[in-house]
Amino acid sequence: MRPLVIYIHGFLSSPQSIKAQETQQYIDSEQLAVELLTPGLSNYPMQAYQQLQAIVEQHSNRQMALIGSSLGGFMATALAEAYDLKALVINPAVRPYELISGVLGENKNPYTGETFFLDASHIEELHQLEVQTLSKPERIKVLLQTGDETLDYRKAVSYYQGCPQLIEEGGDHRFQGFENHLPEAFKFLELQ
Repeated sequence: MRPLVIYIHGFLSSPQSIKAQETQQYIDSEQLAVELLTPGLSNYPMQAYQQLQAIVEQHSNRQMALIGSSLGGFMATALAEAYDLKALVINPAVRPYELISGVLGENKNPYTGETFFLDASHIEELHQLEVQTLSKPERIKVLLQTGDETLDYRKAVSYYQGCPQLIEEGGDHRFQGFENHLPEAFKFLELQ
């Protein structure tokens, strides 16, 4: 059975995100014997996490790794801790409840067109999912760009101390040149 990589998209994103597509293109072009699963996740934090838990548990008999971007990086961190998985996180959200507090009320996912409403209960859900201390930091690799306009990369540098980190000057929240890092990423995830 082929190893499984679960790509976890960020807030207001979808399986159609550019990084998810680039990951699939890399797997195809290198003819890797790996299956990429990019689930469309709920816009609500706990529902999204529970969707991911169900996928991980459904495939518990397979070798598995995670790739998560932004809020997906936060989710990947929680799953890596809960299920002892390796993960690659790209410009991950640290303390996302601080960000969500700025977008309470009605929101619209630009990819799916879905309208949803965030309130204080969703901030609490993110608090519940937060991993205070990483028990095995060596299993999470962190890709950061200093030009991230959405998240302060320095918070991730501090939170992910002890994890392998790659910090690039410039760039943006999407992480420019992500596809160039996929060979190293798959080596780290031990899926090549």
